[in-house]
Amino acid sequence: MTNSPANVVILGSTGSIGRSALEVIRASGGTLRAVALSANSSLDELAQQARDFQPSQIIATDAEQAAARDWSDLPKHTELLVGSEGIARAVSEREVDVVLSAIVGSAGLAGTWAAIEAGKQVALANKETMVTAGPLIGPLAEKNGAKIIPVDSEHSAVFQALQSGQPHEVRRIVLTASGGPFRDRDAESLVGVTVDEALAHPTWDMGPKITIDSATLMNKALEIIEARWLFDLRADQIDVVIHPQSIVHSMVEFVDGSVIAQMSPPDMKLPIQYALTYPHRRACPAQRLDLTRAIDLRFEPPDLDRFDALRIGLEVARAGGTAGAVINAANEAAVAGFLAGDLGFAEIVPACRSILEHHDFEPAPTLERLLQLDHWARREVSRWVCT
Repeated sequence: MTNSPANVVILGSTGSIGRSALEVIRASGGTLRAVALSANSSLDELAQQARDFQPSQIIATDAEQAAARDWSDLPKHTELLVGSEGIARAVSEREVDVVLSAIVGSAGLAGTWAAIEAGKQVALANKETMVTAGPLIGPLAEKNGAKIIPVDSEHSAVFQALQSGQPHEVRRIVLTASGGPFRDRDAESLVGVTVDEALAHPTWDMGPKITIDSATLMNKALEIIEARWLFDLRADQIDVVIHPQSIVHSMVEFVDGSVIAQMSPPDMKLPIQYALTYPHRRACPAQRLDLTRAIDLRFEPPDLDRFDALRIGLEVARAGGTAGAVINAANEAAVAGFLAGDLGFAEIVPACRSILEHHDFEPAPTLERLLQLDHWARREVSRWVCT
């Protein structure tokens, strides 16, 4: 370990992951330094973060909103960059050590791709990168010498547990799911779910899109797909269990029967810091597990008939190719439709399945083709919203 701080770029610094990352940096005692921050629409908050953390650069990704704002409140040494070109420049700077990819949705793919092309260590909180372009990301990282460290609590847990054995010794991984706010409700009762009900997650404090994904269990479907590419696994090596306490974040079972789990309270600051400081561990501002108190840990199999999203995740992980890009785009558009009041909660997953099943599947697509299908799937969802 060196005495110089690790220079961090945070893509999506005004979101829940970005804010937690800034807390980690603030508590790091100077071992981590924010050198660039990006945001899309929360530009006043971005400017405040610039004043608090004094980065070399900030990036306003929406050019129109950036042009409409007076930036005279920025620190004098902080340079304003704009749009995707600004992100590409910021992540490629020579001084950058780690890029935290925390932009929600497929919008985070471009910045993650640029960071990998620049050979950076990427702390990956944007699961859509692997879901959409998983078959292409691994080869790109290997070509450019980039390293990807997962930030999702489940994938961070798997990443940590995998270090207890060799890749060929892994029998399976088990992703845990809280079950969301509707884990004990039957399918019929989900028809009239309101936005407020779906946003009331019992364990995690997340942004609206990810919270809705947790309610449909589509978040776990996306995590299945991400794990397939992130850890180079077969779909039949990935299982899901419902674990309401959200203390065991995931497990790895090895061929000898040993099961290695990573445990901690549900606090994203721990996996964020682990990804920013890897391969080192340091004291963390996250909550700690109090083992002096009684803790009940419950695990149960998911109801695949009630939560078809999990079946979809396994099917897409098995299929590969263009399937990930289509299901991710369809889900983003369907969730946006639900949040806007234009689509019922119980219609989100059926819409995604219908669009997945009707797309022209390709086993070995280019990035350009994946982006085309992303746009196509979003247009298809609009038919569900309008009917």
